[in-house]
Amino acid sequence: MFNDFKLVAEAPVYVQVKNYIKRLMMQGALQAGQRLPSTRELAELLGVSRGSIIAAYEALTDEGLAYAVTGKGSFVAEVSTPGAHAIPAWRMDWHERMNRQARLSVELDHMKRSWPGLRAGKGKILFTSIAPDEQLFDLENVKRAFLDRMAVEGRVLLNYGYAKGYKPLIDDLLKYMEHKGVDLTGKDMLITSGFTEGLDIVLSAIGRDGGAGGRMLCENPTHQTAIKNLRRHGFEISGIPMEPDGLDLAALERELNKHAFDGAFLVPSYHNPTGIVTSAEKRLALLELLGRYRVPIIEDGFNEELRYSGSHVAPLIAMAGQGNGVVYLGSFSKVLFPGIRVGWVLADRELIEVLESVKRARSIHTSTLDQSLLYQYLLNGNLEKYLKRARTEYRRKYEWTKACCEREVPYSRLSGSGGLHLFLEFPDGFDTWELLELCANQGVLFTPGDMFYVDGRGRNTMRIGFSRVSEEDIERGIRLIGEMASKLLGDQN
Repeated sequence: MFNDFKLVAEAPVYVQVKNYIKRLMMQGALQAGQRLPSTRELAELLGVSRGSIIAAYEALTDEGLAYAVTGKGSFVAEVSTPGAHAIPAWRMDWHERMNRQARLSVELDHMKRSWPGLRAGKGKILFTSIAPDEQLFDLENVKRAFLDRMAVEGRVLLNYGYAKGYKPLIDDLLKYMEHKGVDLTGKDMLITSGFTEGLDIVLSAIGRDGGAGGRMLCENPTHQTAIKNLRRHGFEISGIPMEPDGLDLAALERELNKHAFDGAFLVPSYHNPTGIVTSAEKRLALLELLGRYRVPIIEDGFNEELRYSGSHVAPLIAMAGQGNGVVYLGSFSKVLFPGIRVGWVLADRELIEVLESVKRARSIHTSTLDQSLLYQYLLNGNLEKYLKRARTEYRRKYEWTKACCEREVPYSRLSGSGGLHLFLEFPDGFDTWELLELCANQGVLFTPGDMFYVDGRGRNTMRIGFSRVSEEDIERGIRLIGEMASKLLGDQN
C-alpha cells in the first residue's frame, strides 16, 4: 500500500494526498477504524513534506472521512462505500428513452459525425474554423478588466444574477446598438449565453404549441447552427436562393404567396457561409416585403464589425426605425473572445419580457462574471483598439486567401466581402466531399458547403475559414486544394 502515489504539477500536494487516501478508503483498502500512518511516516512513504500530510489529514477530517484521537493519531471514519450494500446491477437503454429533439440533435451534430481526418492533428492545415485567432487575444487588458471589476463588486459578481442580464452591460450595449443607428423606442434587451442560446430562446417562444413548430424562411445556404435549431424546434424551412447582393426577392415573394410563415431568419452582413453583404436597397425591400406579409425577422448580426472595404450598411433593425418586427441577435464571439459566453437579444419590449421568463426557466441567468468582465473591458475603452488591430490582421489574411484562391483554384464563383471566410462554388456535378477526402489524406481540411443548405443542395460548394491559419499555410493549403480540384475536374472531362 502507498506505493502507487504519483504527484502531478497541476494541483496542490495536500489535495493530491487527500484524494489518494480517499480513493483507498472508497476501494476498501483502508477500513473503518483503521489507524492511518503517522504524518512523519506517510510523508516519507509518499515523498512529500510533513506539512502536506498534516493538511491532507485535516481536509479528510473536515469531510468526515477521518477522525483524530488525542495521543493516538488519525483513524479512518465509518464510510458508506458503493459496495457496502450490494444491489443487483441494472441497465437502461437510453436510446429508447430519447425524445425527438435529442435524436435530431445527434443526427444534425456534424462535429460528432465528422468527415475523414477532421480531428486536428500536428501539421494539418485547417480551413474548417471561423473562430477568432487566439494569438490576437488582448490578454493584458482582459486581466486588467477582470481585476478592476472584481475590486468594485467582486462578491456580488460571484452570486446569482438576474435573468434579464447585468444592468451596466445592458445599458452599455443599448448605447452600442444606438450608435449603429437603432431607434430604441419601445425596445429592450435580454443578455444570453452567446448567439446560440439567444436563437434557441426566441425560437422556443415563437414556435407553435404542441411541438408543431411552424414554418420559417431563411437564406439558402445559411448558418448551419440555425438550421439545426430550426429543425430541433420542429420548423419546416423554406430556403431562398442568394444573389450577389443578397436574397433573391422574386423567389422570396413567390414563397410568401405559397405559405404562411412564423418568421424569417436572416444574416445580412458577411453572411455565413457565403460572406455576401446584403445591399442597402435590398435590405429596405426585404423589410417592406416581409412587413407586408406580417413575417417577423430574426436578424443575426454576424461579423458586422469585420468590414474591410466599402461603406457601412445599417442592420435591418436600424432600417426598421420604430417598427417592432425585427429581433436582433448580437454577440462579440467572432470578433472578441468566444470563451466569454455573452450575447444579446434586442427586440420589442413586450417580447423581451416574455423571453426573460423563458430564460429564467431554462438557465436562471448568464454568468454575471462573464457579463461584468465584458462590461469592464468595454468601459476601459478597449473594444475599438482591439477591433482596429483585428481588422488589420484579418484583412491581410482575407486578401491573401482570396488572391491564392484566384490564382490556384478552378472555381466557378467566389464570394465573401469580409469576415473570416470565403465561399467557393464549382461546376454542377463537382463533389467537394470527394475533394475533401483527397485533401484530408494530405493534411488539408475545409468545410463542404452542403451542410449549410436546407434542401440537400451545395455538394459543389465549400467554405474556407482563414482566421486561424498562417499566411504560409494558407498558400500551401489553397495550392493543394487547387491541384486536387483540377485533378477531379480533369477526370470528369
